[in-house]
Amino acid sequence: MMYLIALCDDEKKELDKTENMLTAYQKEHPGCVFSIERFENAQELLQMVREKDYTPDLLLLDIYMPKKTGMLAAQELRDMGSEGRIIFLTSSVDHALEAFGVDASQYLVKPVTQRQLFSALDKFLSEIEERQKRYLLLRIDGRIRRVAIEQILSCEAQGKRQCLYLMDGTQAILRMTIAELYKMLEQYEEFVKVGASYIVNLSHIDSLNAHELCLDNGKSIFLPRGAYQPLRERYFCYYCGGG
Repeated sequence: MMYLIALCDDEKKELDKTENMLTAYQKEHPGCVFSIERFENAQELLQMVREKDYTPDLLLLDIYMPKKTGMLAAQELRDMGSEGRIIFLTSSVDHALEAFGVDASQYLVKPVTQRQLFSALDKFLSEIEERQKRYLLLRIDGRIRRVAIEQILSCEAQGKRQCLYLMDGTQAILRMTIAELYKMLEQYEEFVKVGASYIVNLSHIDSLNAHELCLDNGKSIFLPRGAYQPLRERYFCYYCGGG
């Protein structure tokens, strides 16, 4: 699998060193391919993200750079919606606490050894792999879209089409049966089928009684006859049994 990696450091020798270690890592992991972009200052990186919709999976950032520090650049990237993993490679421990504020994955103090970087890359790939298990690939509006499991509130059958309700308030129409969709979702313990027309994410149920359930987005779903008791059991099992 290919991963986009951004290297940002004002010292060319540091960029060369890091890129060489990434190349060595790829040789030990044949199934892993890195597409590497190098930046000698934070402004170049931010411009690439803004103007060319560059979305690196991993950013290896120096902190001490002229004009704009790596920490400020990381904050701007987060403000722009970047979800890429960040690893700081820096010469001081002084900003380690600040790194938590931009959700950095690692904070490595120079000189960074190959062993240290390899360990950080192992963690990065493990997190990406785990995260990818929590997505569905769905055809929406003629395009394949990746939808995070956590973003799905519920689904309502509308004939041969399904209306998917998402956390951001949007809706997506799927041209598939509810049985086909549930087959994709049933591996995740938070999803339950309610009657013949609904699939609900248990983690988004705000309240539940014999007649209806209310989701945390304010949507209410009236329960069909016989649906309350099994749903109630699943709901309490989910929350009390390790969900």
